[in-house]
Amino acid sequence: MMNGAGASKSQGLHWAWIILAVCFVNLFINYGIRLGYGVILPEMIRTMGITRKEGGEIFNAYFYAYICFSPFVGYITDRLGARVVIPVFGVVLGVGTFLMGLSNGFWQAAFTFCFVGIGAAAMWTPIITLVQRWFAIHKRGMALGILSAGFGLGFANMGRLYPVIVAHWSWRYCWYILGIAALIMIVINVILLRSKPEDRGLAPWGTRPEEPAPAAPAAPAGKQRSCYGEILSAKRFWMIAASYFAIGATLYMITTFMVDYARYQLGFAYDRASLLATMHGFGQVVGVLTIPAISDRFGRKGTILTSNLLIALIIIWIILSGSNATMLYTSIFIFGIFYGATFPLYGACGGDYFRKEIIGTVIGAFTPFYAFGAIAAHWFGGYVRDVTGSFSIPFMVAIGLAALSAVLMGFVKKEE
Repeated sequence: MMNGAGASKSQGLHWAWIILAVCFVNLFINYGIRLGYGVILPEMIRTMGITRKEGGEIFNAYFYAYICFSPFVGYITDRLGARVVIPVFGVVLGVGTFLMGLSNGFWQAAFTFCFVGIGAAAMWTPIITLVQRWFAIHKRGMALGILSAGFGLGFANMGRLYPVIVAHWSWRYCWYILGIAALIMIVINVILLRSKPEDRGLAPWGTRPEEPAPAAPAAPAGKQRSCYGEILSAKRFWMIAASYFAIGATLYMITTFMVDYARYQLGFAYDRASLLATMHGFGQVVGVLTIPAISDRFGRKGTILTSNLLIALIIIWIILSGSNATMLYTSIFIFGIFYGATFPLYGACGGDYFRKEIIGTVIGAFTPFYAFGAIAAHWFGGYVRDVTGSFSIPFMVAIGLAALSAVLMGFVKKEE
């Protein structure tokens, strides 16, 4: 008999919470790598002699790999299990991150960060799939919110830690430390992760005793083999994906360049500019611990639509803040609240709008769209800044994209 809300067989704690804790640490490290790039970028520009457009292209190399591997990773997660996929790709992530510290030019850094992107592809789709399988549907928003606090705290801590490391050694040691941490997590993942609650004779946590979790229903004949056809033929998939693209471009237009914006356009010292990352990260923690849980009660679609409209308004506030540090830090903190909520909200759409047997494949199919949005933001934002000497135009474009993403979510329907 499977236990959904009680203890595991050998401990007083349901194994879902162990899964959540391990996944939390994985995201903490992964987003320290991904979002921390924007904190390190000004120093890389200064010491390596690269342009901002090249700095954006290095990050894009990461996303090119991420795009190519995310659908594949989602597919093999549904078949081999997250316990296999996460450690294997963790090797690539750890080695690639460590090697970033040895980069001496644009092409070397771009190639190495591309390698990092391959490993990072298994640090979102498999993890969010794993957590959704271990928690009952009415507990997923709460679980994904707690999980996503990992990337908020990762970013917040890197905003304070990186300037200290740079001051005492150099930006290269940021990559060395993160690479070693990612490699250590491989062992922990192998020991503690389980791909599904049935592996330990459990039901998802939060399953009501009087309503035990049913066994996964068999897909109709041929449906499992053609899950991509099922996904890609659904209008709701394309509406969510297009919205994800637009909001992805919006979020990375601000997040990747905000430290550079404060450092060189507004004239902040590096440690004061890096404090934006800390404010952003702590905002993410607040967002992921509140907004996804709210979406469990009021619905995912309406929550995403409202959140994206508020993001547009907050970017206007960021622009109007100028060099007023208090206003800028406050606006970035609030921006971080909605940034943090975005990814678990869209991730939960995979379980809300499609069969649970293909959640990993759905999320893997969604992910390239937000990554394409980030690529577009890096290319456009870096190019315009190099040409005009200002981020004003990219930030204004981000306002329009945020509003567009909200409109697109308005067309999403659960049944077609």
